[in-house]
Amino acid sequence: MENDELKVLHVDDAIDWRGGQQQAFYLFSEMQKRGYKTEMLCQPGSLLEERCRKNNLPLHTVRMRNELDFIAAWKIARYCKKHGFTVFHAHTAHALSLGIMVKMLNAPITLFASRRVDFSTRKTAMSVWKYNNRHLKKIICISNEIKNVLINDGINADKLTTIYDGIDLKKFHHFNRDETVCTQWGIPQNHFIVGTVAALVGHKDYPNFLEAAKIVKDSNKNISFIAVGGGKDEHKLRQLAAKLELGNRFIFTGFQKNVGPIFRCFDLFVAASNKEGLGTSVLDALALAIPVVSTDAGGLPEAVQHNYNGLVVPKKNYKALAAAILTIATQPDLHAKFSKFALPSVEKFAIHVMVDKTIELYLQ
Repeated sequence: MENDELKVLHVDDAIDWRGGQQQAFYLFSEMQKRGYKTEMLCQPGSLLEERCRKNNLPLHTVRMRNELDFIAAWKIARYCKKHGFTVFHAHTAHALSLGIMVKMLNAPITLFASRRVDFSTRKTAMSVWKYNNRHLKKIICISNEIKNVLINDGINADKLTTIYDGIDLKKFHHFNRDETVCTQWGIPQNHFIVGTVAALVGHKDYPNFLEAAKIVKDSNKNISFIAVGGGKDEHKLRQLAAKLELGNRFIFTGFQKNVGPIFRCFDLFVAASNKEGLGTSVLDALALAIPVVSTDAGGLPEAVQHNYNGLVVPKKNYKALAAAILTIATQPDLHAKFSKFALPSVEKFAIHVMVDKTIELYLQ
């Protein structure tokens, strides 16, 4: 495909805003800046629609009720034909199903899909069908671990490519550390702050994090925890925190549109996941020179290099997680070493690198 023939429709059916929507927006908006013909197709009333409108970016909304919404697929196919889109980039699993139907409705598109999770595709017949579908040209894996999972699932390796998520290396640099941000939740100014930014859902393994926090709390009176994010498990996680008697030493902030000021308060970032594609919040932390303790789940070790910019521990092991947190929190020289190497370690994850590689893939 020639450069002047490229016209990309980015499709994302999510209502909320998580890492995948941020990545879709980064790619879409950067292509716009570079002068490419591209548009976002998303749900009406979604946070992605709100962000696109706020930035005066071209978009089209279609109500996508589920991944087998034939009416939505028909509307999208008609829209693709009318406006001459040559590439359909599905940014979610449901968008991929719709993309296959759009292709079957004879829309003249080339279909690409992003794969952001390290779950097996063998769990349902639907997943097996769509990720092995002949209409799908390439699957963009956001980590090598995801690529390996798909190869083990029997998907042809020639159909797979790894393109790491992109981050804005200076996204939060204009925020200064403001101690009052933490004191509003009752955290003393002299406390070492261990934070995370992650949805309150199962694979983020907050119970593992909370159990580790209990050990840390009982061992050191000068360490507090902040968890930024909302999700369906919030109520039961708050109950677990209360059962563990964490009190105001573990703060749930809920969903925050602007995480920058809170991020700037973190002395250490924790990723406790038992499954993870890559973890863009981890990358954001490293870009702020914040050391990271992460589990070895999914693609996390591709970002967190053990004993270089942080520590990596086995997943589902809260004792190891607690020990790693205490190690960094109580050894200033080690903390300084990890902080020094954090930013250089994530330069390969810059937005422009992700965009360059994705456009190159489109044009192949």
